[in-house]
Amino acid sequence: MAPSFADIVEEARLSARALLDYGDNLFNPTVRLGVTGLSRAGKTVFITALIHGLTRGGRFPVFEPLATGRIARARLEPQPDDAVPRFDYENHVRTLIEQRRWPNSTVDISELRLVIDYQRQNGADRTLTLDIVDYPGEWLLDLPLLNKSYEQWSRESLALSQQQPRARLATDWHAHLATLNAEVKEDEQAALAAARLFTDYLRACRDERFAMSLLPPGRFLMPGGLKGTPALTFAPLDLPADGAAPEGSLWAMMVRRYEAYKDVVVRPFFRDHFARLDRQVVLVDALAAFNAGPEAIVDLEAALAGILDCFRIGHRTFFSNLFRPRIDRILFAATKADHLHHSSHDRLEAIVRRAAAKAVARAEYTGAAIDVVALAAVRATREAQVQRGREKLPSILGTPIEGEVANGERFDGNTEVATFPGDLPADPEQLFGDAGAFAGLTTAAPDKADFRFLRFRPPELEREGESEAALPHIRLDRTLQFLLGDRLQ
Repeated sequence: MAPSFADIVEEARLSARALLDYGDNLFNPTVRLGVTGLSRAGKTVFITALIHGLTRGGRFPVFEPLATGRIARARLEPQPDDAVPRFDYENHVRTLIEQRRWPNSTVDISELRLVIDYQRQNGADRTLTLDIVDYPGEWLLDLPLLNKSYEQWSRESLALSQQQPRARLATDWHAHLATLNAEVKEDEQAALAAARLFTDYLRACRDERFAMSLLPPGRFLMPGGLKGTPALTFAPLDLPADGAAPEGSLWAMMVRRYEAYKDVVVRPFFRDHFARLDRQVVLVDALAAFNAGPEAIVDLEAALAGILDCFRIGHRTFFSNLFRPRIDRILFAATKADHLHHSSHDRLEAIVRRAAAKAVARAEYTGAAIDVVALAAVRATREAQVQRGREKLPSILGTPIEGEVANGERFDGNTEVATFPGDLPADPEQLFGDAGAFAGLTTAAPDKADFRFLRFRPPELEREGESEAALPHIRLDRTLQFLLGDRLQ
């Protein structure tokens, strides 16, 4: 498809912004790090732990600049974009440490600037500015809409909703859809009802029992100040195989609002934030997909492929920095590794690498560096061996969140328990087969573990002098080394 005049204008604006950013970067070396992930993947916890560790001198033995003492200090400064909310770091730290609660999920974009004073390996003193941009992964999955017509999106959404388990979640929406004729006169009440039922269907898909990942348009689940506007009041229709929308029809009304959604929501996000990123972390809650079953895992695989299709990736060159910035490092991080014994961490990484295989291959072809890591930005558990009969099971110890239930017992939020989380398969392909293969897998581990992972409270920290100890983690230092190590040499 040939680029439209609007596309050409948009590219010119992006190039102009890239030139300004390049000029600023000559005097103030800066890395813009995007942090995203789908719902409940742990974005807020990840950013909070990263900042806390860098500003408090956390235990990061694999992060070479900090481990060798070349980082003199890291400090927060006001973020550069006046129209973007500040990431509420201080409140999130209090929630984690003082209240031992997990912070609320990301529902909007936010930003924080961290300035790192360090010594280069040749002895010269330098400063690197790290701008962290936190945004919901649901917004990222909206970017492919820029290259799709309403008709194409509508057909794809309907086809997806006819697959299980989505089909049974879409019953009410499908029933309403059957009453609509796309070519009749536009009808505000019909559009409102369709948008409401379609949003209810998307919300049900996101429920942890199903853990679906492909849920565009993302703002339907996070409307913010746009709630109730025409730009968020549209839905797919059952359309003829060919032809165009008659003027004044319900079909034409939906097309107009779909295009408004792209103009009001998607393009500004791409232009003002996404297209300016240098590096990217994609947090993946693979354990939620394991809990929900094989359909959720296949859906996660499709979502990761869609996410990589959104990125402008590749090796950064002088000319790309000037006119077409690229993301040159991407990290897929499988979060909540502390819910597993360390013996399963390599398997967790292998499963996420398999889920992202197509995306990883394309990224590596462009020259971008890519990695997969199993991490816990804040480690909520400890490991232990639990005797059960003649067996010693590799287990984890932690304090389940109040209201969590296991084996008929409801936890009070104050009692530490030992649990055997089960073994992940050595061969990732076992998780990408049919439902029968998955069901056989879930009973293969000792104690018939079925991957119904408990949720644990953040750990209680000991004091180190007048301040609290650093937050414990799993592989946050490896994450930092991959993302920033080359820029702090």
